[in-house]
Amino acid sequence: MIDMSDSELEAIRRKKMRELMERISSRKEDKKERIDPEEVLGRVFRGRAWEVYRAAYAQYPQVMERIKDALVRLVLAGRLNEINGEQLYLFLRRLGLRVRLETKIKVLEHGKLKSLADKLKEGI
Repeated sequence: MIDMSDSELEAIRRKKMRELMERISSRKEDKKERIDPEEVLGRVFRGRAWEVYRAAYAQYPQVMERIKDALVRLVLAGRLNEINGEQLYLFLRRLGLRVRLETKIKVLEHGKLKSLADKLKEGI
């Protein structure tokens, strides 16, 4: 059995504590460096871009994960400045993704907006 003095044990204990503290601080820095894709995309998405993005994500989750990563890289590289819903929709169509968007038709009558279904129920 190895015989160690109290001062040697204390030195080893301090060294282990220092290493542990360094590991904890490096993990905190890693968390700070992680990029939030939603925040990055929010910088460039305009108009109905989020609506198109969410619809596409709901319909094609695996493909949209890869597209999201690519869009984030383009934004961070400064190659993508702004994209609206129509542009995103056309981009996805070119990639072969047929994104189905919820469509609502409203009728303006006497200063009030009514859905087409309500208008048809009333009779035209």
